Amino acid sequence: MGKFTAFKLPLKSLGVGTHEFDYKLDKQFFTNMESADVRDADLDVHLTVVYKGDFYDLTFAITGDVTLICDRCLDDLHFPIDASYHITVKYGDDYNDDSDEVLEIPESDATLNVAYMIYDTVVLAIPMKHVHPLGKCNRQMSAMLKKHRAQAGDEDADLENELIDEIDNIDAGPSSEPENTDPRWNALRKLSSDDNFTE
Repeated sequence: MGKFTAFKLPLKSLGVGTHEFDYKLDKQFFTNMESADVRDADLDVHLTVVYKGDFYDLTFAITGDVTLICDRCLDDLHFPIDASYHITVKYGDDYNDDSDEVLEIPESDATLNVAYMIYDTVVLAIPMKHVHPLGKCNRQMSAMLKKHRAQAGDEDADLENELIDEIDNIDAGPSSEPENTDPRWNALRKLSSDDNFTE
């Protein structure tokens, strides 16, 4: 049995009308897809197929969460998924996926494997940058990152370390500074007062 056999949709055996299919996605699904980003998953996929005699309307609804790696502290990051995808499938002379809304498959195909449609829908719902919400990163890793940036002589290290401190301490309690103060503004104010710009 193939890795994605369970995701084969028996199009030609469906009668006119509405048909419902449910799939469960876990770590194994993403391992089979050779996904480097998703470490674990607990996703429910509900597929509604409406066959209208000459074409099929497919609507995917995917909910649950995936486990990623935080780009900043390397700890597990649980990311909620609530995504949907709709496509129309029809039979034609050859396979044609030039359109985002219509997929044409050869008349000889009795089934359609929807595994890659589901995978693409999940992946597109995940942001490019995987980071914990403010103040939720592993504090030890944040401290190490701060230390290494300072040792590397990064020109922006002081400003970035100030921002890291602010993020790490966000749960520590109220600050004497206004909540909406961006540390970059403080650095700019310091520069303008140091240089004393006068004409």
